Amino acid sequence: MMQRMVSLARPVCKIWFRSQVRGLETFPSGAALIVSNHSGLPYAWDAPVLWVDFFEKFGYERRLYVLGHDVLFRGPATGTLMRMGMLRASRDNAGKALRSGAAVMVFPGAAHDAARPTWEQSTIDFAGHTGYVTIALEAGVPIVPVVSIGGQETQLYLTRGTWLAKSLGLQRLIRLEQMPVSFGFPFGLSVGTVNLPFPSKIITQMLAPIDITARFGKEPDVTDVDTYVRTVMQSALDGLAARRRFPILG
Repeated sequence: MMQRMVSLARPVCKIWFRSQVRGLETFPSGAALIVSNHSGLPYAWDAPVLWVDFFEKFGYERRLYVLGHDVLFRGPATGTLMRMGMLRASRDNAGKALRSGAAVMVFPGAAHDAARPTWEQSTIDFAGHTGYVTIALEAGVPIVPVVSIGGQETQLYLTRGTWLAKSLGLQRLIRLEQMPVSFGFPFGLSVGTVNLPFPSKIITQMLAPIDITARFGKEPDVTDVDTYVRTVMQSALDGLAARRRFPILG
């Protein structure tokens, strides 16, 4: 399944988005928790962009799971998603996958991050979520911070639409707190971002693994670890933004 998905994703990532993944040479040989910012709701390409280069470097024997929102697992495609390495986001699922020796990718900012306005694309915002630190600590694995830029230029995101999601009762019905409003092609102004993505150049940077115990001791403060991770990621994302000359073109 992953080979088929990557074969379909590769031309989109490499031709349409001209994607690059940098820093895979520092990725740990064992289990690791990949912590990434999230961009481009609802067509977030963060995971597929990583898939292409990750499996090309490590082969399909190396397992990579991605934690996803509940709403993705409420339809007939649930089985297909699981065969693609998608797991319903929970501490238990993440722990089991990590203890099996796999790499697990998590987006702490979730839809709040992926639906942010385009002019905030260079901001790391996890919306106060720190559960990823506890997951890594309980599993005894390093955190691998990852930053990506370009996904928020696939449309012109105007607002997260938190007020709209609340008015529509989406939080109560499907735990969805954002209904973004954007501008793009071919429909122009769009609610729910149904436009096709612009061919924005997407750059993903893998950062050095963080051994939590080695850096923070045997009983680390979760808030301190989260602050450090976000600081490292913000610095790297600032660097990518500084080298980005033009929107979409990169």
